[in-house]
Amino acid sequence: MRNHTEYEVLYERLRQFGSLAVAFSGGVDSTFLLKAASDALPGRVLALTVLAPYIPKWEIMEAAELASSMQVPHYIIQASTLPALVVNPPERCYICKKALFGILIDEAKKRGFQDIADGTNADDAFDYRPGRKALKELNVHSPLLEAGLGKKEIRKLSAILGLPTADKPAYACLLTRIPHNTPVTDDILRRIEEAEKQLHKFGFRDVRVRHHGDIARIEVPEKSIPSLIASPDMGEIITHLKHLGYRYVTLDLEGYRRPEPPK
Repeated sequence: MRNHTEYEVLYERLRQFGSLAVAFSGGVDSTFLLKAASDALPGRVLALTVLAPYIPKWEIMEAAELASSMQVPHYIIQASTLPALVVNPPERCYICKKALFGILIDEAKKRGFQDIADGTNADDAFDYRPGRKALKELNVHSPLLEAGLGKKEIRKLSAILGLPTADKPAYACLLTRIPHNTPVTDDILRRIEEAEKQLHKFGFRDVRVRHHGDIARIEVPEKSIPSLIASPDMGEIITHLKHLGYRYVTLDLEGYRRPEPPK
């Protein structure tokens, strides 16, 4: 891997740390970062994951399996939903990042790690990412961003490294499935998680189930819409979502769209 310029730049940046704690979700970016960090700093890397009600349990399990496969010490820290997030305000990402990374920083320091990094990549600098402000305020390092690595390069290098996340769809916390200023309950979060889990079961991994009261609005990439409509499992999907409490199960014909700034 050392003959790949992008990886070389990242590798040398990581070697500047004496040790490093990585905020680890098990996604494409943080998995690649954890692998690169463990290569650059053998025996001096720690993976930290937050378990909160709005993070799917399957994502935590996958993160644990990945950290174990890389033989990196991994700690899962439990957190409750912040009172400020219960109303799901427009600034939810900032509030969440500030609180959760505060928890991670405390945990890292408790274990002797002064520096913590996240998987923000170069593409994120051009997207709507309100959580970035919190990371800057907390002095969280973003080595992938600093090395100029975007998602395409990260996926390519992940494949070369043999990481199982190379083609893993991007994911976001369950709060993003709920409209701003809509009260969040554990029951709503459970329904969304179970609905998406059902779609994963039938091969639709890149999916969002948006919650609108008694309406479930399914988003998949535009190219996947015909496959979902024609799926022989559509009846079972609808039945399952109705059992979860949704009266109407709809498919968004515009497909999946990235979050936009609140208006």
